Amino acid sequence: MPETYLIIGGTGGIGQALATRLRGAAPNATLYLTSRTAERAAEAAAPLGAVPLALRAEDSDSIKAALAEATQGGQLSGLAYCAGSILLKPLARLSAQDMLETYALNVVGAALCVQEAATSLAAARGSVVLFSSVAARQGFAMHAAIGSAKAAVEGLTRALAAELAPHVRVNCIAPSLIETNMAAPIIANAKMKEAIAAMHPLPRLGQPDEVAAFAAFLLGPDAGWITGEVFGIDGGRASLRSAKS
Repeated sequence: MPETYLIIGGTGGIGQALATRLRGAAPNATLYLTSRTAERAAEAAAPLGAVPLALRAEDSDSIKAALAEATQGGQLSGLAYCAGSILLKPLARLSAQDMLETYALNVVGAALCVQEAATSLAAARGSVVLFSSVAARQGFAMHAAIGSAKAAVEGLTRALAAELAPHVRVNCIAPSLIETNMAAPIIANAKMKEAIAAMHPLPRLGQPDEVAAFAAFLLGPDAGWITGEVFGIDGGRASLRSAKS
């Protein structure tokens, strides 16, 4: 039976790169891509022969509707939750709403998507990939909302991996800053981009396809004995200090 993959947030940098990799590796797979609007989903899905779905990750009804369509075949080979945010605010300006919205998108949405897909994933002995951040492991100023939410994603990864074993594998990728549209406001200034790149032992920013390559591996059968893990794709930033750091 051909594989079926669902990429939540499949129109962004990493999500789109992952969709492209999966299509190349499995030309006959059924591929679902979601975006917040049907129009954006259709635009990204068309070149890949994918099925577009509108999904707002903060809306449980939207999740239920999209997942019902994506799982209608009864088996789902893989789910990647690539939806997320980068909210950078100093503590003095952080509101309760900021915290709740960040948690809803990054953590609650991921949990509800996996909840809706769990039966179909188990039927296919499928795999889930979630996304954390280097900011969950290191303390960065202005990261109170997103750093805490991404740390929760790592806890969610381990909890889901334990609960859904042995039929479903759940792993997590924690990137450092990747050159995507989401990161554009942070790296629009050339000097700021250069300074952030220099913070990495491998002194550059990451590329979407580098993260997508590892996500595709985790979704596939070659990672069949890996679950409950968080992997840093971060140029060494979370665990190393170079001479220039």
